[in-house]
Amino acid sequence: MKPRRLALCLLLVAVACMPAGGSSALAADLVSMLTQNLGVTQQQAQGGAGAIFDYAKGKLSANDFSKVAAAVPGMDSLLSSAPAAGGTASSLSKLPGGAGSIGGLSSLAEPFSKLGMNSDMVGKFVPEILSYVKSSGGDAVMKILQGALM
Repeated sequence: MKPRRLALCLLLVAVACMPAGGSSALAADLVSMLTQNLGVTQQQAQGGAGAIFDYAKGKLSANDFSKVAAAVPGMDSLLSSAPAAGGTASSLSKLPGGAGSIGGLSSLAEPFSKLGMNSDMVGKFVPEILSYVKSSGGDAVMKILQGALM
């Protein structure tokens, strides 16, 4: 095969294997919004958003969380980017004295610290994420998430 034709075939194969705009692109939109609006790195945006969504997952019913997840394509990649805080944030929310009781969002201080951010950043991430979910999933879905975070 001629080098030029081989290069064209490889390019076509690479394009065919790329995800079609869906989940990765929209998760990238959220990450981009967080990096631009909060001045954090891509890794911090992904991990911080993942930690917040993981916390919410532990507070919400499976049905409600699936509605939130549907508004944030790429949710699985965000959740996997979240650093654990002595267990996942969702497991902390189910422990006595964990995130589900007095601790609340303060349980996210450890994962945020592991990402090189102070605990004040949790309070900056939440309104940005709520705004994103409202724009992508509507007011009802945003209120579901807000109920878990507030």
